[in-house]
Amino acid sequence: MSLSEQYFEDDIHPIDIVENVAAHHDWDFDRLGDDQIAMAVEGQWRTYSITLAWSDFDETLRMVCTFEMEPPETALPGLYELINAMNDQCWAGAFTYWADQKLMVYRYGLVLAGGQVASPEQVDTMINAAVISAERYYPAIQLHVWGGRSPKDAMQVAIAEAYGRA
Repeated sequence: MSLSEQYFEDDIHPIDIVENVAAHHDWDFDRLGDDQIAMAVEGQWRTYSITLAWSDFDETLRMVCTFEMEPPETALPGLYELINAMNDQCWAGAFTYWADQKLMVYRYGLVLAGGQVASPEQVDTMINAAVISAERYYPAIQLHVWGGRSPKDAMQVAIAEAYGRA
């Protein structure tokens, strides 16, 4: 059964859809309120914390995918250069580093203006795109922050990954 076969009414709350997608994949999740859910999704490199929140105000389903990271202060200028290069390759979503929380963050907002409803496939794709993007750039971040490689050299790992594995 596809993810969307069980939905026939238009009044489904976006977070209910997210909860069903998380249950379908057997991801650990916690419904934080009517408009917010948090989950843990296992990747190859890390377990990613993903939070989705619905905003009635601007009719947007916001997703934040994070992982902890404490780079040394000396690595921050290069990290921001690396993040800029990463974002140049991301068509949906963007990375940022929240220094106060010590979190690398991938953010995306699905605008559902005019009463549109997110499909389970859209939600699933949104979450998977976040994990795939984090997984793709994680080695580059590691190479720069802890391996001392330049942002340009570190990005070669992410670019090579796009063409496959040896």
